[in-house]
Amino acid sequence: MGASELAAFAALFAEESRAAMVLALLDGRAWTAGELARHARVAPSTATEHLGKLVAGGVLTEERQGRHRYVRLAGPGMAQLVEELAGHAGHGADPAPRSLAAASAGRAMARGRTCYDHLAGRLGIAVTDALTARGLLRQDTGFALTDQGLEWFAGLGVPLVPKGRRPLARACLDWTERRPHLAGLAGAALCAHALDSGWCVRIGSGRAVKVTPAGERALRRELGIEAASVR
Repeated sequence: MGASELAAFAALFAEESRAAMVLALLDGRAWTAGELARHARVAPSTATEHLGKLVAGGVLTEERQGRHRYVRLAGPGMAQLVEELAGHAGHGADPAPRSLAAASAGRAMARGRTCYDHLAGRLGIAVTDALTARGLLRQDTGFALTDQGLEWFAGLGVPLVPKGRRPLARACLDWTERRPHLAGLAGAALCAHALDSGWCVRIGSGRAVKVTPAGERALRRELGIEAASVR
């Protein structure tokens, strides 16, 4: 990739409406053009134009079901890039929320959320720190599960099966905590287990999640995480 190609790719994120759409897609789900238009507060025709550029640039992929067109991030690697860009862009003073609802939503996102397909926010950091403290995850030479970590996942009923080139564990910069949380296959598997088993539930239709009372008990039992740290 040369300088002109890099500049063209970076320009895909340099428009506020497109950035809003890409950030929304960090929830890991497929959205329609109409849903993204409403989210970004632009006309449907404008959203379609933006999405066309993002698909052509490899940021998004699209799929069609009947008359409906859905788009999603191109994969875990693209999600990691977006999250890390958000983390770097978040340095400095945080802007004041525009409303009480925005402030409440911001607090919920900071407390716990999904980052594509893994846990982020204070919840994601608490899980990552607990895994590390218990010798299940190493961070000294990059993120790597230990043998004990693999056994822990298997004991949880979440065996980790390598798929393609995606690593078992990798660091993802958390844009609210400014520290890395667990991503990769292990992060995705743990997030799916937390949602499927009722440890966490989604708040509304966005990325925010909260830990349930059953989840608080499970996290304390499995990882020694105190409930106060994830509330």
